[in-house]
Amino acid sequence: MAKIINKKDIGTLLERLNDYEIYGPLEQDGVMSYGKLDIEPLLEFRNSRKPPKDYFFPQTEKLFDLKREGPRFTGAEEAELPDDKFLLFGTRPCDARAMSALDKLFTWDYVDPYFVKRRENGTIISFCCVPPTMPGPNCFCTSVGGSPCSEEGSDMLWSDIGDSFFVEAVTEKGEAILSAGGDVFKDASSDDQNVADLTKKQAKEAISREIELTGLPEALEATFTNEYWEEMADRCLGCGICTLLCPTCHCFDMNDVVKDGKGWRERTWDSCQYPYYTIHASGHNPRPVKQHRQRNRLYHKFLYMDRNLDVVGCVGCGRCITQCPVNIDIIEVASDIKEVAKECGDGAACNAEEAA
Repeated sequence: MAKIINKKDIGTLLERLNDYEIYGPLEQDGVMSYGKLDIEPLLEFRNSRKPPKDYFFPQTEKLFDLKREGPRFTGAEEAELPDDKFLLFGTRPCDARAMSALDKLFTWDYVDPYFVKRRENGTIISFCCVPPTMPGPNCFCTSVGGSPCSEEGSDMLWSDIGDSFFVEAVTEKGEAILSAGGDVFKDASSDDQNVADLTKKQAKEAISREIELTGLPEALEATFTNEYWEEMADRCLGCGICTLLCPTCHCFDMNDVVKDGKGWRERTWDSCQYPYYTIHASGHNPRPVKQHRQRNRLYHKFLYMDRNLDVVGCVGCGRCITQCPVNIDIIEVASDIKEVAKECGDGAACNAEEAA
């Protein structure tokens, strides 16, 4: 049964959740981010510039320590897996949906114990993108399987209905929050339900952009070596913002670090847009130019992840559009490549011989 919580009681709720480290939305120098909540949380905010995925997949993470005997490193000892429960409060539904995509990725051909453990420890309370904080101008979640109030990936879903939030528990973790909150949660009335339904409808109608997925995988396959990719990549700076601010991107590099006589291996976020990302030990680079790297980004999100994991690798948050310094727009690129494939007619005509 749905509940409501008065906004003035949210501080009391968070105090009662003393078994959790609590992280939520913060504004610093005009930039929205997430951090440890030491004050009353923000309740009205647009999506953060950087997604909160690093609470589950840290930007830098130690994997194991190296054992040392005298001057030599002789073995390895796994780093302890994180064991503290935490609550991510105020996530937007697109970022919560991204966790579902990463769930599939990190348990696909190999179960990643670090990510899985953090997912087990973490609870996500998502805020619907309803009035007074509606979807942004570059949001397009509804055309990639989501919505401003999607439950996917969330443990609880909260919708602003004025003086209160309309609260829905999605998982057992969400039910545990209801139990811990006790009397701060009240039964929702039919009027509360009606207001929540109306605001959810308004939020969906506020999304003005969409990406057409029908036929996109086939268009990508048909245009692998088309000159369009070179034309598009001429604009790209190779800065990697589109990938480093993406809630579903998950590429990382491995580094062995030695400091003060100690050694360890860590992984750090990397980007397929960087020229050194795919260099082999032999020195060969299968993606030596920007057009290959830009192409790979689109193929990965809309072809490879769909084929391998049965999931679209994009949640429509719009960060890559908003933050790109040269205004490359993933929606426009997808539309362009479909038009190119349509004009070509077949794979042989769409593809040209690439220079070595």
